[in-house]
Amino acid sequence: MSILIAVITLALIAGIFGIILGYASIKFHVEGDPVVDKIDALLPQTQCGQCTYAGCRPYAEAIANGEAEINQCPPGGETTILALADLLGVEAKPLNDEHGEEKAIATVAIIDEQVCIGCTLCIQACPVDAILGAAKQMHTVIEDECTGCELCVPPCPVDCIDMVPLKETLETWKWPLPDDAHTAPRT
Repeated sequence: MSILIAVITLALIAGIFGIILGYASIKFHVEGDPVVDKIDALLPQTQCGQCTYAGCRPYAEAIANGEAEINQCPPGGETTILALADLLGVEAKPLNDEHGEEKAIATVAIIDEQVCIGCTLCIQACPVDAILGAAKQMHTVIEDECTGCELCVPPCPVDCIDMVPLKETLETWKWPLPDDAHTAPRT
């Protein structure tokens, strides 16, 4: 009789814990990978492809899976590399030269509308749809949308796109990093 009571008691406890775990799995379900979301939030969202990935989200997934290094993002530069190293608990590395160089000053594309022939090659090359225009019509750049990735410059057959420094405003100004930021000890 005592064995029967023990078996019933264990079955009830197992059933109660099963119900609690089932409820918790539904209530506290997490969509996606939170590490990928954190990495993606640190990236500059230029979607330029200089890191060899189609955009910032695929690059974040590759970093989280160990398929890519944290130093492949020229638009993010040293600031992003340091933030990623801090997040992931790895050592910061200098920017990989194969993917481009970090710009000291942010730039934006400007189209000389007098020279533009309306070929739409720059529109097709822009990863963030910052260029407006139609075939055989002049094109223009939406400055607030342009990330300065320079992907529109090479396909232009008439060389009417220039990269100019972004006008510094209160929203775009950033405090410069100290010279020894990359050698600071990790805590």
